[in-house]
Parts: sequence; structure tokens; C-alpha cells
Amino acid sequence: MIRLEKEGALWLVTLERPDKANALTREMLTRLADIAEAAAGEARALILTGAGKVFSAGMDLAAAREGLATDPVWERLSGALARAPYLSIAALNGTLAGGAFGMALACDLRIAVPGAKFFYPVMKLGFLPQPSDPARMAALIGPARARMILMAGQKITAEEALSWGLVQRICPPEDLLATARALAADTLAASCEHAAAIKALFS
Repeated sequence: MIRLEKEGALWLVTLERPDKANALTREMLTRLADIAEAAAGEARALILTGAGKVFSAGMDLAAAREGLATDPVWERLSGALARAPYLSIAALNGTLAGGAFGMALACDLRIAVPGAKFFYPVMKLGFLPQPSDPARMAALIGPARARMILMAGQKITAEEALSWGLVQRICPPEDLLATARALAADTLAASCEHAAAIKALFS
């Protein structure tokens, strides 16, 4: 359910469960965390995307009933992405919902297709967001807009997400991965040490 393709120093990671809107299971999250950690020693750029027309509907509901909502694997994954010395890009091929927000917020850049929606329905569902997500969201879009998503339960369009700073670019689906690769080009041309040194300036 997670596909990894290595193109030299570029790693392309795809959520591959389109029949379930790429809903995340514990096994998928563990695999993603393993990849994010392993890439720190080999990759200079990592692109995270999804198969089908939805990036991820968030947590698999069956897994939620088994306690996935409070599993530390969420923070392990987002922490690995946030700490990584490589450039991480979330290429959002469609809607981003719920707990899947964590991995996207932890990436360095986010690009999206025009029809993508963004929502995190923890207030309605009775869950808490993952611990690091509100602070990362507020750092990107400001506390009031973060409350619009987390407390008011608002669905944000791709155009709003762009104007708010949640995503950095909107592009047609057929150009999504090419755009992500173009954004990674300078980092891929640099040494690992140089890329890591520049990323460390933002820590």
C-alpha cells in the first residue's frame, strides 16, 4: 500500500490504496516512517503523493476503533519528515483530510491540484489532532485560520489554501509530479551536506 521508487537521490513515495481513498492504517504509517527515516541517509529530496484522486482521507476508520488515533506512529512520521536533512515535498493529488494533515504539514513544501479540499474534522469526530499538528498549522497559516480548520471544521479549497500559505503552488494533475521534480532540482544538484546546511537554517 506504500510504493517507493528511487530515482537516484530523489525518492518518490506513493500512498497506494485508492479504493479506500488512501486511508491510513498502522502498517502504512509505519512503512512511511521507516522510509522517511531511511531517506535521511540517502536522499536529497523526497516527494510524497497519492494514487487516485484523493491524497488521503486520513485515518482508516476500522484502525481508529483499534486505537490508531493515539498511536505514536503519527508523531514518529511527522517528526522524521520535519527533522530530515532532505527537501520534502507533498504533491497533493487530491483532498487532504484528518490525520494525513500531519505528514503534509511536516513537509517543506506542499503543492496541490485545483480540486483538492483540506479539512481536519477532529471536532466533529471527537478526536484530538496529533500533538504537533496545530503548532505546525498555525506557523504556516496563523492561529485564527488554524482554528477555522480544527475548531470550526471548515473545508478549505485549494485556492484558499494557496492564499493562506498552506500550499505553495496549484497545478493541473498531469503536471503535479513534474512540478514537484522541478522544485527539487536545485537541491538534487547540490551535495547532501550543502542541502542539509541550508535546511538547518530554518530550524
